[in-house]
Amino acid sequence: MRALVQRVTHAQVDIEGTTVGSCERGYLILLGVGANDGEEQIERLWSKIFKLRIFEDEAGKTNRSLADVDGQVLVVSQFTLYASCKKGNRPSFTNAGAPDAAERLYEQFVARARQDVPHVETGRFGAMMQVSLTNDGPFTIWLDTDEL
Repeated sequence: MRALVQRVTHAQVDIEGTTVGSCERGYLILLGVGANDGEEQIERLWSKIFKLRIFEDEAGKTNRSLADVDGQVLVVSQFTLYASCKKGNRPSFTNAGAPDAAERLYEQFVARARQDVPHVETGRFGAMMQVSLTNDGPFTIWLDTDEL
């Protein structure tokens, strides 16, 4: 499972001109599910994201977590995080999870996040979405459960 975590002051996802999910200060999480992923990756990934200390304290040091700042979360499914460009110029997505299994794990990840964060919104799995954000910092972290 892979996540691109961006610290934001605002993020939203629109489908056909309608906002379907948004958050204010917190994280935009672009979440990809791999072909070999299962439920065991959810807790490991969410625990790392939730405990990240990437918000500034009074001294300007990145010492605060999402919980410390009462942060919000927007989770958007993104199978393209599993793109491989090793051969040619057209990305291959064979390492991404099958849609049915990936959607189930995506929904379980969102449910797990909602256990810790009061405000968690999402995009729509499999939809063509437009994502906009104001990256705060900018601060962007790449996480892969194979490396945690």
